[in-house]
Amino acid sequence: MSDKDLNWKFSDDSVVESDAVARARQQSLELGIDAISPAVGAQSAVIAAATGARSILEVGTGAGVSGIWLLTGAPSATLTSIDTEVDHQQHARANFAEAGIPANRTRLITGRAADVLPRMNENSYDIVFVDADPQSVIEYVEHALRLARPGGTVLVAHALWRGRVANPAQRDDVATGFRTLLTVIASSTAVISALSPVGDGLLQITKLRA
Repeated sequence: MSDKDLNWKFSDDSVVESDAVARARQQSLELGIDAISPAVGAQSAVIAAATGARSILEVGTGAGVSGIWLLTGAPSATLTSIDTEVDHQQHARANFAEAGIPANRTRLITGRAADVLPRMNENSYDIVFVDADPQSVIEYVEHALRLARPGGTVLVAHALWRGRVANPAQRDDVATGFRTLLTVIASSTAVISALSPVGDGLLQITKLRA
């Protein structure tokens, strides 16, 4: 194992997850959901806390791992979460309850993000967390930046996509899409961004105020 791999493992192993997150993570494995790593969850919670987030939008509910982490960092926030899978959202709802999150702090929308996002109000969210169909990541981030308020932050999970994005020889559609996204975001003057290598990568994009 390389030093970088040891760093990634150490970062994940150093995180203490709550029982509710651990349960949601186990369910994710059983359902075939690629949940964010513990280190990505912890970093997302820190960003939510530092932002003082009150309104969070999540693209990709899963079994609730990322949602619980985000609401842990922002205990006064409300979470709107979109997913195509009703079964996954039912698990997430139960896991939110186990985490002690009141039902009125979460709104779960079942549907395709590509259909739901265009109907949502722009400049409305402190954080938009994107962790859904990776082949549509560029489209989702475009919507996320429209929906985030000035000064708000878009978080993109799996931004290194199983280590394939950093290798230019990997030319599959997903790796190429993430690579294109990173290049475009890095050159934009409308945002400030950083790519964290924890877990499978976390792209952080803050929308600058005009």
